[in-house]
Amino acid sequence: MVVGGLIGELIDIDKGLNSLGDKIEEKLNKGKVDVSKEKVSISQGFVSASLLFCVGAMAVVGALNSGLFGNNDTLFAKSALDGVSSFLFSLTMGIGVLLSAVAVFLYEGIIACGAFLLKGVLSTAVITEMNAVGSLLILALGINMILKANIKVANLLPAMFVPIIFGIIGMI
Repeated sequence: MVVGGLIGELIDIDKGLNSLGDKIEEKLNKGKVDVSKEKVSISQGFVSASLLFCVGAMAVVGALNSGLFGNNDTLFAKSALDGVSSFLFSLTMGIGVLLSAVAVFLYEGIIACGAFLLKGVLSTAVITEMNAVGSLLILALGINMILKANIKVANLLPAMFVPIIFGIIGMI
């Protein structure tokens, strides 16, 4: 977690995601007048939903199973759960939740393709460590949502891939 967090802070993934969300929000709101007193940020919905749907154990395990074994069952179950969740989240967070589908597709696709290419490196221990990191990231995201904390969960995302690096080093 520490190594991944340091990497994430150095490249500031959180700032990049928020910037992307702000640009999308600016494009979608161009020429619109805000008549409501409370405006839900498209950027906030995009970032929160992207993180929520990407950092879970099902996202990682499902994508790994797809890449390693060609088994998509976990991804199918996750997509059903995410569909229901995204509908509910979109009621409060707006269209940014829908836009997070692109980020989820890219994230899970990269993991699945990477798993396919790194079949020999991904041991059970490495996968277990990746799941543990994913669970901690979900906890941090929950703390942000419930307690209104300001943990930059996006900056911790590289921690998901640090076990792969240690797995490769361990094989040498």
